[in-house]
Amino acid sequence: MLNFIYYPVSFILWCWHWVFGHVFGESSGFAWALSVIFLVFTLRAILFKPFVGQVRSMRRMQEFAPEMQKIKKKYPNDRQRQAQEMQKLQSEHGVNPLGGCLPMLVQIPVFIGLFHVLRSFKPGWGEVYFFDAKGVESFVNAKLFGANLSTFITMPAEQLAQFATDRTNVILVSVPLMIVASIATHFTARHSVARQNQAALDNPQTAIMNKLTLYIFPLGVLVGGFFFPVAILLYWLSNNAWTLGQQHIVYKRIDSEEEEKKATAVETRQALAPKPGAKPVNPKKPAPGAKPTAGANGAKRMPTAGPSGPSKSTDANGSSNTEIPGLISGRSTSKKPGNKKRR
Repeated sequence: MLNFIYYPVSFILWCWHWVFGHVFGESSGFAWALSVIFLVFTLRAILFKPFVGQVRSMRRMQEFAPEMQKIKKKYPNDRQRQAQEMQKLQSEHGVNPLGGCLPMLVQIPVFIGLFHVLRSFKPGWGEVYFFDAKGVESFVNAKLFGANLSTFITMPAEQLAQFATDRTNVILVSVPLMIVASIATHFTARHSVARQNQAALDNPQTAIMNKLTLYIFPLGVLVGGFFFPVAILLYWLSNNAWTLGQQHIVYKRIDSEEEEKKATAVETRQALAPKPGAKPVNPKKPAPGAKPTAGANGAKRMPTAGPSGPSKSTDANGSSNTEIPGLISGRSTSKKPGNKKRR
């Protein structure tokens, strides 16, 4: 039914076992353990870009969380209108809530597929998906510190005998893995919760989810370890270790990008703002009704002397004209106003 999941998972596991089997031996427990760990790393590397999109989406949702609270207060009894307004708000900010859940949704079928494939490795079985009978026998005989990777603490004694191991060896290997995986799950959730702003922390639904991820999920790993094979515990531990390191890298990069944007915005404002003590320069407006003096070709005449003496102006042809106060430019100086004889 879920062969479309089982075959890809078993194929990636087969590829890594082929690599590490040449180093440690085909039936080595270290070869199989590293194969499971690098299976996780391969899948998480494929999901790296969606994870970055998830972080950015969560950051944008935190930024307009107060606006979502306003919508809830504005339409307290109209759930349909609330959903419409929130969907509109999310589209305006370019946020897709389902996109943030993609990495987690993809990991669930992978976990189920790996669990099923590993549980299929039993003594006397033939082919298991991409593994032939020899590969299955190699996995069954592989031991990690005396415990087989398919065994778990609560496994019946007769089944443990088929794997040629006992419960004590399984406990000695599984319990440390359970504890470390539980602690890694807690710190992964803690690192994520520390990124939330105050508005998100004050949200009751967010507070409930934070308590689940911080305490209930790690406790679930601790309790479920009694029923999980050793290989699944390795999967869970390596998955949380990858997540913790990935969060540190991605969050650091996003914080650096935001700091650069803030620094650029501050520099832009400082460049546009006037310098301290400087007054803004405004162009002088001509007096009402006054017109600038222009030369023959439209060039303005530039006075060369103050108002108390004669002034010179230069026209567009380069010729210099002398203006005397009280005389009209362009008329002879021998003729003065008021010298016209009366008859």
